[in-house]
Amino acid sequence: MPRRFVTERRRDPYYRAAQREGLRSRAAFKLAHLADRFGFLRAGGRVLDLGAAPGGWSVVARERVGPTGTVVAVDPRAVEPIDGVAFLRGRVGDPRLAARLGAASFDVVLSDMSPRISGAYPTDHARSVGLVRDAWHLAEVVLVPGGTFVAKIFDGDLVAGIEAELSGRFARIRRTKPPASRESSSELYLIATGFRARPPAPESAAPPEPR
Repeated sequence: MPRRFVTERRRDPYYRAAQREGLRSRAAFKLAHLADRFGFLRAGGRVLDLGAAPGGWSVVARERVGPTGTVVAVDPRAVEPIDGVAFLRGRVGDPRLAARLGAASFDVVLSDMSPRISGAYPTDHARSVGLVRDAWHLAEVVLVPGGTFVAKIFDGDLVAGIEAELSGRFARIRRTKPPASRESSSELYLIATGFRARPPAPESAAPPEPR
């Protein structure tokens, strides 16, 4: 790990606060801010946390939905157990993941996923948008009507395209950057609220009976 990064991280007030409070990551402060501002984590809610490792967002979600709520965390990496959180090891984008979730439905789908950084920003931006699209394709299957989709995305010219994809299925979409996001970071969060399920396909008419 580069020495400069280590030094900057140690000076980061959110990193230090996460260490003091025993949080799994500084990202917990981002979700807490988003939930406070937009009010999508409520007692009794059902939450799907995609790309959950190391579990910082899952811990916050668990606290907010309380004992009557449900949190399911998904990641290809192992995550240390969290009381009250069910963990499913899998990769977002795997077409089998929805089936593995079974008949579960969720009020909120969260994605704090980031791509493996290449150092070429156009590539990293495109990969970030691809992860959001993978998360959205799963959310489209498991969200309840009126549900919320929250996803991290790297800013760039492709953001408008993914917003357009979401706009037809949600009542409102907003961009925001929590205070815990580093100023130098290009990350944004898309908050899509008021999910609209697709109407069921009309049944094909039965063929006329022969005379």
